[in-house]
Amino acid sequence: MARDNETVPSHAHAIAEGYVPLDSGHARLQELGYKQELKRDLSVISNFAFSFSIISVLTGVTTLYNNGLNYGGPVSFVYGWFIASAFTMIVALSMAEICSSFPTSGGLYYWSAKLSGPTWAPFASWITGWFNIVGQWAVTTSVDFSLAQLIKVIILLSTGGKNGGGYEASKYVVIAFHGVILFLHGIINNLPISLLSFLGRLAAIWNIVGVFVLMIGIPSVATERASAKFVFTHFNAENGDGISSKPYIFLLGLLMSQYTLSGYDASAYMTEETRQADINGPKGIISAVGISVIVGWGYILGITFAVTDIHYLLSEDNDAGGYAIAEVFYLVFKNRYGNGAGGIICLVIVAVAIFFCGMSSVTSNSRMVFAFSRDGALPFSSLWRKVNNQEVPIYAVWLSVSISFCMALTSLGSMVAFEAMVSIATIGLYIAYALPILFRVTLAQKDFVPGPFNLGRYGVIVGWVAVLWVLIISILFSLPVSYPITMETLNYTPVAVGCLLILVVSFWLISGRHWFKGPIITI
Repeated sequence: MARDNETVPSHAHAIAEGYVPLDSGHARLQELGYKQELKRDLSVISNFAFSFSIISVLTGVTTLYNNGLNYGGPVSFVYGWFIASAFTMIVALSMAEICSSFPTSGGLYYWSAKLSGPTWAPFASWITGWFNIVGQWAVTTSVDFSLAQLIKVIILLSTGGKNGGGYEASKYVVIAFHGVILFLHGIINNLPISLLSFLGRLAAIWNIVGVFVLMIGIPSVATERASAKFVFTHFNAENGDGISSKPYIFLLGLLMSQYTLSGYDASAYMTEETRQADINGPKGIISAVGISVIVGWGYILGITFAVTDIHYLLSEDNDAGGYAIAEVFYLVFKNRYGNGAGGIICLVIVAVAIFFCGMSSVTSNSRMVFAFSRDGALPFSSLWRKVNNQEVPIYAVWLSVSISFCMALTSLGSMVAFEAMVSIATIGLYIAYALPILFRVTLAQKDFVPGPFNLGRYGVIVGWVAVLWVLIISILFSLPVSYPITMETLNYTPVAVGCLLILVVSFWLISGRHWFKGPIITI
């Protein structure tokens, strides 16, 4: 506020005098007590592109199409997608409202600190931050490992397929692929944010164009197509896992949709690099989810119209070794043209989308590591918070890459252990999404000061629905997926999430509570 004998300069006069008004996101960051350390160069399109390319329907749907086919099939895809989409949008709206009020790279854990009040702030931000950061590392591990597995299938099909003597890479070759992919993502994420912004926009375009090419191309090339009745009404109850209850099967089939529709918190982590972040951060979150819902449904429909024999697609004896979407693409072109080369090209389109997804995931990871270290929460925080002369947190980048590689090493010992750990990518991440929303509708209900984007009087209702949905999916994805239950068929998701909770709380009680005070003001 100007003193009585001063006048506030006009915008044009201020610039003429050499004073440039602060960007609204920069100004809000200063109000929150942080100095601008990262380069603020992203537009709303670039912010959206990072979240959109992490959600990446080509990645999520392709990777877990087998799960959807096995548990419910077409009905699970078509209608489960809309159920998961509706509730995901509710979670996204609540997150966007909080993001508008607190546009910092700290994202979720910072929100928890501010919304839980001074007494609970350190513990609330500690729990949220650790669940979030481990969930993000699990996402990167999952995405890049799924790309390594897809490369294995592409090589298998390119060399004749499983039934034609094709080369099937061992688990050691797959982990080597995974390491090379992560290394490339580390190098790319050392680039200035302006170049990453360009790659992010390219990734968004690739995802949208790729979806349209595949959803139109695959059914068009297919010599035999499923009927509309099959696509919209067929329910596959024959899963071979000892589960006969159709409602239970349908609920298990939701995993594909819910796994795909995650990662949109990236828009929050990029806010300190986004212009007018208090407005554009929320826009990035909501638009990324909304557009993903539409193009994702189109992709699911297009591919499912080419599905004619569910059991054969899931069989490990087919040419793709049981990778359903790869077998769909391969068969469609082989039946039409006598060879599956066109199907392999389609798989390459998906592989590039997954590569972009992993790239953006590492970007998001590194910003979370940077912010969490800035507040001293990680061991050796002073190292991870450093930025180079291009204002990129390079040590945080390589920490994220290294941990994601180590997490994937569990696949060498047991795929059951690996899948349990990666399950944190969905449950752990959504728990981190729900915590600040829970604090917003309880402890901060009367004190919450909304930003430019807000839900008005509906904020509390929407928030409660979001929290309840996360509670439901957390229980749902912890249920057994096969009967009888043995060491091999046990769903280890609750074990993995429970172990994470015990470790994080123990670390807090033994050490963290003595020195971690929550977000630290840097101005």
